[in-house]
Formats: sequence, C-alpha cells, structure tokens
Amino acid sequence: MPFVNIKTPEGALSRSQKEEIVHRATDMLVEYFSEAARPHTMVLIEEVKDGGYGRADEIFILPHAYRAKEDS
Repeated sequence: MPFVNIKTPEGALSRSQKEEIVHRATDMLVEYFSEAARPHTMVLIEEVKDGGYGRADEIFILPHAYRAKEDS
C-alpha cells in the first residue's frame, strides 16, 4: 500500500488545497505503481500546531498573512 505523509503548519492549507494534494499525490503514485494502487493509496496530511516544530533553531509560528483563506 503506497503511503504519503505530509506535515504542514496548521491553517496553512484550505480544505480544497488539501483535497488537491490528496488527488495529485495519488495520481503520481498510480503513475509509478499502476492503476491497481489507487484504491490502496493513503495520503495523510498532518497539521502541526504553531510552536510544535522549529526551523533554524527557532520555534516556528506561521505568520497570519500566510494562513489559508477557508473555502466558502
């Protein structure tokens, strides 16, 4: 079973962006493993809360300007 795990800052992606990532990641794996892999492919998008990880020796907080605008 192909498995993709993506970690992203909480609030960085809208629901439609997550759906697009799931579809595109699945399509990519199907290109490698054949159409038989589609029903068995899992794509997990994990949202990490602000302060839950670091970069360059500093705790990362997603700036408000980079947060996703939710789909209406």
